[in-house]
Amino acid sequence: MIDYRHRSYQKEFLDRDDIPFEDIRQNMKELNFINTYLGGHSITIAGFKNLLGKKKFTSVCEIGCGGGDNLNAIYNWSKKNKVKIKFTGVDVNGNCIAYATTKSQIEDVSFIVSDYKLVDFGTDKPEIIFASLFCHHFTDEDLIQMMKWMKANSNLGFFINDLHRHPIAYHFIKITSKLFSSSYLVKNDAPLSVLRGFKKQDWKNILLQAGITNYTIQWKWAFRWLLATCPPKGKLRS
Repeated sequence: MIDYRHRSYQKEFLDRDDIPFEDIRQNMKELNFINTYLGGHSITIAGFKNLLGKKKFTSVCEIGCGGGDNLNAIYNWSKKNKVKIKFTGVDVNGNCIAYATTKSQIEDVSFIVSDYKLVDFGTDKPEIIFASLFCHHFTDEDLIQMMKWMKANSNLGFFINDLHRHPIAYHFIKITSKLFSSSYLVKNDAPLSVLRGFKKQDWKNILLQAGITNYTIQWKWAFRWLLATCPPKGKLRS
């Protein structure tokens, strides 16, 4: 029997360091397809817009940016809405950063190969930091430190787009990846990532231990959580 009450800490294939990059590339392509057609990118844009408010210029950094698809989605939105953004993507995998660089659609972007914890923005902190489908790779203890880092290194705040641990989500992605995916990484990691995902109370406990009290947590289709800190002097805008 699968225990949905508690997060799984079983490692995904993507957490290993011996996976050929061509396999990772296929995984990223399929992940972008899922984010595009199951609403993942729209959730990321919603989180960004809530923190942005009415501003027409800002800076944003994604940690665990992978192939840069989330940054491209925000960039395409910004062009349509005439918002100027300075973009930064951080990933510990140099091959992912090289791939993101070649397929980036963004005019003003910097990509950094680094563990996010080692990045020092100095006096040029991004206004908004976010992570999408990144947090479930970490333990709760790791995430407490991540929340503190994101808060300390963003001037406006941060948001997170990640998975809801739920039996429907698990069985849906297990069946669809088996039927339609050509990536063994997706077939293995997609259902496992749901088991590594979160209940709402998980996030509340993590944020409490990180000392963060001013936030919102919203459930989004398809089985995602959008967590965001509230911008200074106000609540998140719908």
